[in-house]
Amino acid sequence: VLLPSLQSALPFLDLHGTPRLEFHQSVFDELREKLLERVSAIALEGKVEERYKKLEDLLEKSFSLVKMPSIQPVVMCVMKHLPKVPEKKLKLVMADKDLYKACAVEVKRQIWQDNQALFGDEVSPLLKQYILEKENILFSNDISVLHNFFSPSPKTRRQGEVVQKLTQMIGKNVKLYDMVLQFLRTLFLRTRNVHYCTLRAELLMSLHDLEISEICTVDPCHKFTWCLDACIREKFVDNKRARELQGFLDGVKKGQEQVLGDLSMILCDPFAINTLALSTIRHLQDLVGQDTLPRESPDLLLLLRMLSLGQGAWDMIDSQVFKEPKMEAELITKFLPMLMSFVVDDHTFNVDQKLPLEEKGPIPYPSTIPEAFTKFLQENRIACEIGLYYILHITKQRNKNAFLRLLPALVETFSDLAFSDIFLHLLTGNLTLLGDEFALEEFCTSLFDGFFLTACSRKENVHRHVLRLLLHLHHKVAPAKLESLQKALEPTKQSGEAVKELYNQLTEKLELRKPSPAEATETPSMELPLPTVPTPASR
Repeated sequence: VLLPSLQSALPFLDLHGTPRLEFHQSVFDELREKLLERVSAIALEGKVEERYKKLEDLLEKSFSLVKMPSIQPVVMCVMKHLPKVPEKKLKLVMADKDLYKACAVEVKRQIWQDNQALFGDEVSPLLKQYILEKENILFSNDISVLHNFFSPSPKTRRQGEVVQKLTQMIGKNVKLYDMVLQFLRTLFLRTRNVHYCTLRAELLMSLHDLEISEICTVDPCHKFTWCLDACIREKFVDNKRARELQGFLDGVKKGQEQVLGDLSMILCDPFAINTLALSTIRHLQDLVGQDTLPRESPDLLLLLRMLSLGQGAWDMIDSQVFKEPKMEAELITKFLPMLMSFVVDDHTFNVDQKLPLEEKGPIPYPSTIPEAFTKFLQENRIACEIGLYYILHITKQRNKNAFLRLLPALVETFSDLAFSDIFLHLLTGNLTLLGDEFALEEFCTSLFDGFFLTACSRKENVHRHVLRLLLHLHHKVAPAKLESLQKALEPTKQSGEAVKELYNQLTEKLELRKPSPAEATETPSMELPLPTVPTPASR
């Protein structure tokens, strides 16, 4: 460092035993920091053309040193601030693994937008992680009616690691956003996994939170998703928002029908389906109180229209025929009135129970279900979804009679919806409210033998959910029943690791509850007959 004033000061370093290398290194680091600050400042000052010209000149001069670790951060910083890095430089970075890894996400975006395969390799592990996280929540050992899959608010969910990483990777780049949507559509088609639909909505709303108008204004689903997001937050579709949502659906113009494919994917998100189904059940109860038929309620018909669009998402994207699915008239004229009649049965029974004894009629709780109800659950997807949510509703109300009455209808449902993870996750949570009923033989036989065990052998996910439930409620089940369930649920050679792990946990818990052999042998000795001592009176 050729500064005249420095020469006389250098002996001080020798006195302190500081090597020249260390001194030069610290000066170098300081200069590099100043240079990085200057580069960042150039990127913000003066006219746009001038500032980028300066940066391009700087990149040209420094790029040859990009592989030198001490200079590399400066070169990377220059590239980061250039909105368009020369193609030649991008290719050199892409060809070198270490350089590619070291460059900023702003530079990677420029590489990705012309290399879909490379972008796909970056996104793929994140999508796998996302699906795994969702499944872990559904199979979580913590069973609770208060904290379930649908408890976190939309805003909380969007703070998740995967959504945040994808948002950062996309930035303001519309091309990358379109690529991610294309990946999600392809994976949804390939796997039918509805969690990809959730990610589609979460990603758009995450960009909305950051006010990235470059993307939000070009996504035709933005305002619809924003409105639906507010409904999901409230877990209810109110009249005002219902009219807004209807406006978006009615506003799809001729020639723009393709947007229905995206809207259906947004509505296929389980969080949207959950909100629409809960709102439908609430509307049906209100209609019972108002003596009104389902066909006379425009709000209810809109909910069904959106449910139908959401449930038809896979077929629409697969067939590329973009038109709203036709609603079956019988769903509105027969199935929903039938559900309302179940609500009336409950009201009638409850009122009858409260009457004084002399006024009580000998009315047992209706135990049969109309054959048409079972048929609807087997053949109509929307009817099945609403029927399942009605069963969740009565379970949450601790209505054991209604639950046992409708349970047999769940053994065969439309594409086995009653054995889907989301429904079983919610059902096991709600069943904790009926914990005391598990001591009754009749209840356990109906629930386990009549429902769960019919599918355990062919569906591993059902096996897992039953074991989750028993891990939580085993202390409530009658010992004899528990023993037979333990035998019935024993894993086979084909069972996965998750089932074996849960079964082992259950076995351990049951072992802990058994009295130890030492106690068992000591107990009888306490009960030995005492020698009879003659009492004074008998002498």
